[in-house]
Amino acid sequence: MGNGAKQTKYIIVSGGVISGIGKGIIASSTGLLLKTLGLTVTSIKIDPYLNIDAGTLSPLDHGEVFVLDDGGEVDLDLGNYERYLNVTLTRDNNITTGKIYREVIDKERRGDYLGKTVQVVPHITNAIQDWVERVGSVPTSENGRIPDVCIVELGGTVGDIESAPFIEAMRQFQFRVGHDNFCLIHVSLVPVVGAVGEQKTKPTQASVRDLRGLGLSPDILACRSSIPFAEGIREKLSMFCQVTPSQVFSVHDCESLYHVPILLQQQGIIDVLNERLKLSALDISSEKRAEGDRLWVQWREFARRRARDLDETIIAVVGKYTYLTDSYISVVKALEHASLNVNRKVKISWVEASDLEEATKHKDPLKYHEAWQQLCAAHGILVPGGFGERGVEGKVLAAKWAREHSIPYLGICLGLQVAVIEFARNICAMPNAHSAEFRESCEEPVVVFMPEIDRTTMGGTMRLGSRPTKFQDSEFARASKIKKLYGGADEVHERHRHRYEVNPEKVKELETKGLHFVGRDAETGERMEILELADHPYYVAVQYHPEYLTRPLNPSPPFLGLLLAASGQLDAYLAGQDVTHEVDTKLKM
Repeated sequence: MGNGAKQTKYIIVSGGVISGIGKGIIASSTGLLLKTLGLTVTSIKIDPYLNIDAGTLSPLDHGEVFVLDDGGEVDLDLGNYERYLNVTLTRDNNITTGKIYREVIDKERRGDYLGKTVQVVPHITNAIQDWVERVGSVPTSENGRIPDVCIVELGGTVGDIESAPFIEAMRQFQFRVGHDNFCLIHVSLVPVVGAVGEQKTKPTQASVRDLRGLGLSPDILACRSSIPFAEGIREKLSMFCQVTPSQVFSVHDCESLYHVPILLQQQGIIDVLNERLKLSALDISSEKRAEGDRLWVQWREFARRRARDLDETIIAVVGKYTYLTDSYISVVKALEHASLNVNRKVKISWVEASDLEEATKHKDPLKYHEAWQQLCAAHGILVPGGFGERGVEGKVLAAKWAREHSIPYLGICLGLQVAVIEFARNICAMPNAHSAEFRESCEEPVVVFMPEIDRTTMGGTMRLGSRPTKFQDSEFARASKIKKLYGGADEVHERHRHRYEVNPEKVKELETKGLHFVGRDAETGERMEILELADHPYYVAVQYHPEYLTRPLNPSPPFLGLLLAASGQLDAYLAGQDVTHEVDTKLKM
């Protein structure tokens, strides 16, 4: 990098043996630890699939689709990075095979390669390296600094055919950026097998051998296992994987994912990274170091709070993919963050929406009664976003139950739309009220397709990304609970992902009956963004996805309100009482 420009240091995180081994959490935890040193950190996720982005992938196939400020629909691991590192990433921070090939093919069509034969090496591998180097130096933190370190998570498993171009690109990249600016963390599995629970190192040995055969040598081995290393395991891995014992880390199952940074720190990962990347040579101000120290103290307190025996608050999440909780990972995190910040432990009761419907009562009475039992036992109800008709009537019934029985309710995206449908049917005498998404020729459409949205192209054509929502200047809106939870702000910026919206023609009738749209879009004032029900402990729904902006130390206001109401603390909180005081005092003892 010419002209004396600062050289970003790169940490590559690869995985072996099996997919889904936890590379994202280890990458996020490593980034957090570097932040505690006062460093500025960014991250990139490489997904070796051919899709351009995660927008058209089923949650059952790939987990949640995470939405960024710029509207990028990306892998759920970018959500981990934003939460752990408190950064704002862009769509360019998620590289897919599809994006890389599209870029190279577009160049070839323009004639940029001057008639050369376009090949995986060097054209694809160069495109990958150029992308990583370009994005790795883009500021993503509030301080606006060029990152000191960029963490690159390489999705998939070493040895996969689709990962091969990325592995080769990283092999070349280590020489492009130089030895002191490149560190490889390899995450592998040490399974526990047999009656006596013996830990086996052979899978990790084989994985490292594959990696070395491709021209990359790990600097750190992060070994996933259900239990801590038995005696001699670290030394055995060191001997057969050509790393020192201090470079081998046991990442065993612990109380929560928030303990992983503590686990790595206790085993000395900061010392290894410092030595490998010459971090002490970086120019870190005393102010930045002090900021890092404060972050570490806060994080440790937060993790300890997660491990304590706190009172339990039950939240029923009524959804369509409840048997795969990765579909709602940001919702889970938002509930966790909110609960721990109000001195409670959240217990999520997963309710499959279709199980609440009348059809299930006849088809499978046991399942029907169990679902209703779960709903009735909950202290609060949450209906998250989703697409497709299955389970919609069950979500409508959940919103009705919450409204009629004064149960705290939070609706997100589709959760707002079903709350409107339910209210229109049962309070506004519109028995046929529905959404045009599910009934195109609906007599009373209270939810309609947004006029500017493309009906034919599925990928990236929704209302996506960060948009401003303006609180209304009405007596109810000024005094609303949700406005107070947002600190009295007149305008908030939240992330959207939807094609349908509340029918503006029906708004007046709904509001007359007590369903107040306290927040509308700042651009036109025609889109309903936040609703709150009059005379209810907490009945709030939002068109956007507040879970995307939750942070462990700064929970999302709508989720905070749900947990406060469900635990009986909302009135005290809104009156200015510190509901976290009790737990903070105990933590400092």
